Amino acid sequence: MKPHVLVCDHIHSRAVELLAPHAEVTESAPLDEASLCLQIAKYEAILVRSQTQVTAAVIEAADQLKIIARAGVGVDNIDLEAATRRGIMVVNSPAGNTIAAAEHTLGLMFSLARHIPAGDTSLKAGEWRRKDFMGSELYQKTLAVVGLGKIGSHVAKVAVSLGMNVIGYDPFVTQERAREMQVTLCDLETLFQQADYLTLHVPKTSETLHMINAKSLALMKPGVRIINCARGELIQTADLVAAIESGQVAGAALDVFESEPLKDSPLQGLGNRVVLTPHLGASTEEAQLNVAIDVAKQVARHLQGEAVHNALNIPSLMPRLLKEVQPYFALAEQLGLFMGQLQSKAIQSLEIKYLGELSDKNTEPLKVALLRGLLQPSLREQVNYVNAELIARERGLKITESKSSASSVYTNLIELSVKFENGTQRRVAGSIIGEGQERIVNIDGFPISCVPEGVLLVIPHPDKPGMVGVIGELLGRHNVNIYGIQLGRHQPRGEAVMVVNIDESMNDSIMQVLVNHEDFKKTRMVVL
Repeated sequence: MKPHVLVCDHIHSRAVELLAPHAEVTESAPLDEASLCLQIAKYEAILVRSQTQVTAAVIEAADQLKIIARAGVGVDNIDLEAATRRGIMVVNSPAGNTIAAAEHTLGLMFSLARHIPAGDTSLKAGEWRRKDFMGSELYQKTLAVVGLGKIGSHVAKVAVSLGMNVIGYDPFVTQERAREMQVTLCDLETLFQQADYLTLHVPKTSETLHMINAKSLALMKPGVRIINCARGELIQTADLVAAIESGQVAGAALDVFESEPLKDSPLQGLGNRVVLTPHLGASTEEAQLNVAIDVAKQVARHLQGEAVHNALNIPSLMPRLLKEVQPYFALAEQLGLFMGQLQSKAIQSLEIKYLGELSDKNTEPLKVALLRGLLQPSLREQVNYVNAELIARERGLKITESKSSASSVYTNLIELSVKFENGTQRRVAGSIIGEGQERIVNIDGFPISCVPEGVLLVIPHPDKPGMVGVIGELLGRHNVNIYGIQLGRHQPRGEAVMVVNIDESMNDSIMQVLVNHEDFKKTRMVVL
């Protein structure tokens, strides 16, 4: 009997054609949570775009579900954690709409520069107002690209060919890779200060949420123009509206919004100073066909027991290879995730060492997990278990691996050393001890023992009396609760590291209090 597959949200008919030989396919318009909960029990796969919400409640009701496929990039409408707990694979199609999104970005930039939508509307109303629509050339203007992944790098490539000066920010792009793209890398503050046009191509994360706000807008040149085809939550809407009304921002072209569909927004009252489109970045015939074909093929492969190429939450690796190192898989990913949050600089190279009993095993799955963790803080849904190594190499990261059976304190050890482009080198090591207990056992050469989970403050500091008390007082004053502290040092009164477990993530203002303290300037918050 063929498996049952549900296709929602008006996905291109080609997906149904590809799945039909392998499954009983049911097509549906977008479904609300209650309706989907009633229907989902018999299906082994579901394909959605952005409208149907695959919530925890839906996943709980899905007795047979094996795979959820998102025909597109973002998976904000899918509860990844709930799917992972149930062992349900989530896949997407991150490359299928690359060109469409990049071209829409460029189209919006041209529209801003030459007042194309306003001119069109005026002429259709019977007016001839040439003087009101004086534009500006893109040639020799500075385009600032935030995020140089597939979409951002394509936008940069076209902009270079237009004669624009392209600068960019991406913590995982090396100088060498940037030179190949003819892009000048800089930090965010410099990028904001130099931009004539600013375009966003990053996922929504805790670091990118409202990255365009009153503070960053104040850094920009008067008359800057902003384009966003990535995520609406990257921009604090009220702050952007105020900046446009004051003239600090000459115009904005937006395809995505904090709340969609856009209704009763102050953006809609800004007239010709904004260009607004209803989330059309991926809305081309070619893109919709590409993503439909991509996810349909992945679903078909998974239902037939084969590996797929865009697994977001569960490794799509051959079971035989994964089984050998399964106990170390989560540890490897947590070590990468830990390191990925210790620095915000571009990574130049990384070295992975496997010691002890790991030395005679196939560690390829561990490398995949470690790289996914390392890239995850910046790239979010763009990186998965299959494309992690490719993305790392595309960004110019040099990866080396070594193994040794030499005995050490631990029967097994994974050590990750990362060199950053500013010359900094960081190291973290982890082990499985006792009955499968994961531990971080070394940070930058300091022996320590901490569980890689929850919210951690990693605090290098001088080893002198009172340090624990100072941290306790600072955090207590700001209502931050501590539930664990681990210390590591080489010798008394030398350098040391402290790892503090806290109940929840701290806001930027509290972090600033810590880094302003003379002994805690290198403090980093890590969320695992």
